[in-house]
Amino acid sequence: MLTSMRVAIIGQGYVGLTISVGAFGSGHQVFGIESNEKLVTKLNAGLSHIEGISAEKIKAGIASGNYLATSDFSKIGQCEVVVIAVPTPLDKKGEPDISILQSAVASLAPFLSDGALVINESTSYIGTLRKIIAEPIMVINPKVVDFAVSPERVDPGNARYGLANTPRLVGGTSKSATDRAIAFYESFSGEVVRVSSPEVAEAAKLLENSFRFINIGFINEFSQVMNSLGVPALEVIQAAATKPYGFMPFTPNVGIGGHCIPVDPLYLQKNAKDSQSLSRYIELSEQMNQLMPKYCVDQLEKRYGSLKDKHLLLIGVSYKADISDTRESPAEAVIELLESKGAKVSWHDPLVESFLSKSSSPISGDYDLAWVLVNHSNLNLEGFGDKPIYCVNRIESEPNWIPIL
Repeated sequence: MLTSMRVAIIGQGYVGLTISVGAFGSGHQVFGIESNEKLVTKLNAGLSHIEGISAEKIKAGIASGNYLATSDFSKIGQCEVVVIAVPTPLDKKGEPDISILQSAVASLAPFLSDGALVINESTSYIGTLRKIIAEPIMVINPKVVDFAVSPERVDPGNARYGLANTPRLVGGTSKSATDRAIAFYESFSGEVVRVSSPEVAEAAKLLENSFRFINIGFINEFSQVMNSLGVPALEVIQAAATKPYGFMPFTPNVGIGGHCIPVDPLYLQKNAKDSQSLSRYIELSEQMNQLMPKYCVDQLEKRYGSLKDKHLLLIGVSYKADISDTRESPAEAVIELLESKGAKVSWHDPLVESFLSKSSSPISGDYDLAWVLVNHSNLNLEGFGDKPIYCVNRIESEPNWIPIL
């Protein structure tokens, strides 16, 4: 029988709100603590700001009395479980930035009740739970003794895998912490996997996304080799993917975006640097992925001609299809490169309200060509007329588009 818990979830973004919905949907009382007052107001009005979570779900949580969004950290004092789900981005130099996490820890520590369980879902380098979270909290509030890590596995826009069917890792600083965290997550997650320590859980998260990061870097480089040989890279990848074992397909693109894939490997790299064992694979993949926007812009210019004084419309500026998330979107680098070549650049994205302080432009403007960076399923380019439309890879449903890879 489920024992209802009082839970505070710090951060109500893609990860925090997803966990909140799972928790209050299972009967827990959830305080969604969020520093953005506008977002707090929006959530308490029953409105969702992320894909995959409907307004109806939030309204149901509010109506049941099991969900309240708030900026008041003192609510933590009423809770047995506190989950940290705040961003851990890179700074302007490309180095790990845990300042938001540190701020969250400082804000929540004074309000923790005796014996509270603190769980970190925010991705960070190995050792974060003990050094960045537990140690400062224990100085301020030594009666809090249970700490655990359960790395987030939220994939925005993924209709196939969600909380209910994505296995979750849990590692605590003690058996009690691990047991309590497992009991919490088992109330709304399909499978919970115990690991021997927080460090194993933290490292597993970094490995998952470093694996993808490195393979994307390789496939981006592979696409350039195929381009130089006049061989269609995407067809080669699809052919290789018919092998039922020993191969996993990755797709080349204009760059790499999102909160996890471009970021997490650099947290692992920090651990590697600190232990004087730099990962050459991560370093090379980072270089390759960072070069892709320039390579693709050069390929566009090679196929179209000079871009000087041309008006380009970029289609899709989120980091992947069918979501509005623009974190680490390669579209920003593409725009800078195009403008450096003298082009005038506008963008259109039916899902993104604002990007680089600008709004989406209409399809029917006075443009010389369009470049589809992200092919949302609800795109409608009929108003573009007979002007050229470029894309990164050949899209079979749009045979008239001109691929640049």
